[in-house]
Amino acid sequence: MSPTIFRYRGYQFSFFSREEDRIHVHVYSAEGEAKFWLEPVISLANYYGFSTKQLNEIQEIVKEHKDEIEKSWKKYFKS
Repeated sequence: MSPTIFRYRGYQFSFFSREEDRIHVHVYSAEGEAKFWLEPVISLANYYGFSTKQLNEIQEIVKEHKDEIEKSWKKYFKS
């Protein structure tokens, strides 16, 4: 199961149920997919298909929505 947190600028931001404990977000679009860690700092874990420009844009979106992503994570996993 992959709950969607939000969609923005053609990207879908979600996470997988019980994939791992460390807070992270998966990002999907028609061009590719990526995974960003949110802790200890926001950083790119892996990606496929996105350009450097897209990855930079996505990382900025993750930074802007960090609180929302963490809140959704904690609510979903009740941690």
